[in-house]
Amino acid sequence: MSPQSASTNHESRITNHQDVVLAFSGGLDTSFCVPYLQEQGYRVHTVFADTGGVDAEERAYIEQRAAELGVASHVTVDGGPAIWDGFVKPFIWAGEGYQGQYPLLVSDRYLIVDAALSRAADLGTRVIAHGCTGMGNDQVRFDLAIKARGDYTILAPIREIQKEHTQTRAYEQAYLEQRGFGVRSKQKAYTINENLLGVTLSGGEIDRWEAPGEGARGWCAPRAEWPAEPLKLNITFREGEAVAVNGEEMAGAQLLARLNRELARYGIGRGMYTGDTTIGLKGRIVYEAPGLITLLTAHRALEEAVLSKQQNRFKPDVARKWVELVYEGFFNDPLKADLEAFLASSQRCVNGEVDLLTAGGHIDAVAVRSPHLLHAKGATYAQSADWGVAEAEGFIRLFGMSSTLWAEINRKDA
Repeated sequence: MSPQSASTNHESRITNHQDVVLAFSGGLDTSFCVPYLQEQGYRVHTVFADTGGVDAEERAYIEQRAAELGVASHVTVDGGPAIWDGFVKPFIWAGEGYQGQYPLLVSDRYLIVDAALSRAADLGTRVIAHGCTGMGNDQVRFDLAIKARGDYTILAPIREIQKEHTQTRAYEQAYLEQRGFGVRSKQKAYTINENLLGVTLSGGEIDRWEAPGEGARGWCAPRAEWPAEPLKLNITFREGEAVAVNGEEMAGAQLLARLNRELARYGIGRGMYTGDTTIGLKGRIVYEAPGLITLLTAHRALEEAVLSKQQNRFKPDVARKWVELVYEGFFNDPLKADLEAFLASSQRCVNGEVDLLTAGGHIDAVAVRSPHLLHAKGATYAQSADWGVAEAEGFIRLFGMSSTLWAEINRKDA
């Protein structure tokens, strides 16, 4: 589609405004979007929602990149507190990854939408743009989150160029370079996303189901660089929310950032994942989530000890549905809020401390302390009991009666 025809397609929907707010990360896709939209006649205003995955140097690069591309304005929004309250807390309460593994590191997308819509309100425009491709799940998350918030025009330049170009990344690179804009070397090989939750890498040999190359690494140190001394940690929980590390209380986003730093040195939270995407394709990524994996490990150890048998059995069903909704773009669906009400209720006695230990690559919860531990004073599993042999035998007889009767009756017919 030519710039002229693309502009014409949207002309009737933006008669009063030529301003567009672009969710911007400084990467290849969103960098491409700036001149592409400008050449269609838009004034591009970029928003970077800093959800905690970049340092000061990278933030400065993103701001410099926006200026280099000639945007009309650029703002950086602190998204750390929002991502903790809006995602991390209920995710840890749920305690499940997507398809039992992936820790939903893309969930900052919903907070990016919030930041973009807030900026659009400031500018008085209802035109929003993003750099999602037409092959991935993020387009679903962005579009559904925007649609749930009101009537907006959504522009997706990468989807547009995919109608005519099959080698999209190569086309984007050439497009930028022809206009005098460089492309960082790491962006030529992989799509890299990082935020407070962790890092995901795709592209290149990862997409080909081959072993990831040396460049496919984010925060986690390789085995040769793990510290020689094991690391011991203590995490305190109140109503299922982590509030302190080694006795030091801190805000949630700060706590997760600290765990990311300390556990990345030991290679914790790195994995490869192939999953069923929302749009039906198989998706393969390398992910690194040191802090989230550590919180999941600690929280599960505490929760298993303080929830009832029926809670522990039922809760995973709720958790899996909550995870599916978030993964597939239904962040604003009322069912998600309903499920979170259950999850919050289940956490009222999840209070205590968990000791963790790692020598690298894997972390274990080695001790649990809580005033709510479901420990019978007169009995210890497989060790001692405060009931007699006859009581045990009677329980077994009644508990297994249906199965035993079936076996006895049908054995006679054999």
